[in-house]
Amino acid sequence: MQDKAEPDETLVEEVRAVRDEVRRLNEKRFFRIEGSLWRVASWSLVRGLAFGLGSVLGATILLSVLVTMLSSIDFIPVLGDLAQQLIEEIQSGASPE
Repeated sequence: MQDKAEPDETLVEEVRAVRDEVRRLNEKRFFRIEGSLWRVASWSLVRGLAFGLGSVLGATILLSVLVTMLSSIDFIPVLGDLAQQLIEEIQSGASPE
């Protein structure tokens, strides 16, 4: 039987391995960024700007494709009239009545 004063060698090795893993985890980029309030704020600002720019560009492209598609369906009588009216409203900037 082991003496209570001597720690088990496998337990000592496990504790060393856990310490090494924690040290490696603390060296990761995520924890370096999250460790400073200024870094977190600047990273959030950059993410917000990129999200806003992407949203505006995506909506612009989607709307231009939609208007182009609507302008090309003039050959369908009911939809052509509706599309023409919608295009005129968009171009004039007036609100629908």
